[in-house]
Amino acid sequence: MNDKAGTGEAGTGEAGNEESGGEFARRWNYTPPVPIRVSPLFVWPLDLMAVLGWMARQWLVVTERSILVLIGLASWFWFQPPLDVTATLAPGWIAGLYGRNLVLMLAVAGGLHLYFYAGQYQKQALRYDTRELAEMKKHFLFRHQLADNMVWSLASGVTIWTAYEVLMFWAMGNGYAPLMLWADHPVWFIAILMLTPIWISFHFYWVHRWLHWPPLYRLAHALHHRNTNIGPWSGLSMHPVEHVIFFSSILIHFIVPSSPLHILFHMQHQSLTAATSHTGYEAVLIRDRKHLALGTFHHQMHHRFFDCNYGNLEMPWDKWFGSFHDGTDASHAAFRARKKTLQGKT
Repeated sequence: MNDKAGTGEAGTGEAGNEESGGEFARRWNYTPPVPIRVSPLFVWPLDLMAVLGWMARQWLVVTERSILVLIGLASWFWFQPPLDVTATLAPGWIAGLYGRNLVLMLAVAGGLHLYFYAGQYQKQALRYDTRELAEMKKHFLFRHQLADNMVWSLASGVTIWTAYEVLMFWAMGNGYAPLMLWADHPVWFIAILMLTPIWISFHFYWVHRWLHWPPLYRLAHALHHRNTNIGPWSGLSMHPVEHVIFFSSILIHFIVPSSPLHILFHMQHQSLTAATSHTGYEAVLIRDRKHLALGTFHHQMHHRFFDCNYGNLEMPWDKWFGSFHDGTDASHAAFRARKKTLQGKT
């Protein structure tokens, strides 16, 4: 789940490394221009024009976020049972939610895998790490990374994603979660939609740091970090305990008045951007121009080095707590020194 605020505009892998420069960049097939930057939302003094420009780029052009709004609207209008139905738990509508979520996950993660990996339509252009997905590795189910990732994503991820949706729609239908309608508060309706990714960013950083606590890491998060090199199916490949923690950000809607559309957007944002942010490619490349920013180098570094970039670029928690790696040689030297200190080495 990663924001694209730090995405650069170098054309091919080679051009990206030339523009970025440095010894650290030569570890990778492609790096974006560095230093990677966080969003301007929490930079002081606040630059209003920078914030407005960033928001426009996130919501008003073809991005993950604008596409997710369309998916949420389609789900709401055509595939969402009304609240008077969800007020009573019943296999029919619950199975419908699961089926919808299963199709979405197969379409997004499966489609990205087919495009970038099975079909090799972009070859190595804008790909950070050219190592192939692992095969014959005993720590993966069936000794196969792709099969392992798909099983955890679909059997656990989609199931727990659906369970949280069932909980929220049942609670809304029975008045246990506060309901807000567009007709009553249109401005607040849009504001909640736009604030959702910021709340997800806040929640993700803190639960992710918690998941790196050694006992919890060994119990759950280590499964996700088997993927030192990542593909679209790696994003939601987690232990069930981690899925429960990861998706728990949705519980904010027991406090903040919301509509079913907000629930759909929130859950689809967490689930589907897990796939897009783990593509291993910065963007879709068409005629040497980048379209639709996808996986961030920021999070790719976390999978390789573990002890950096716990959050995403929406909020600068890593910068505030000293765990930010901006992709430069100086930042990597600081990361290595910090890691030696934490390990008790001089």
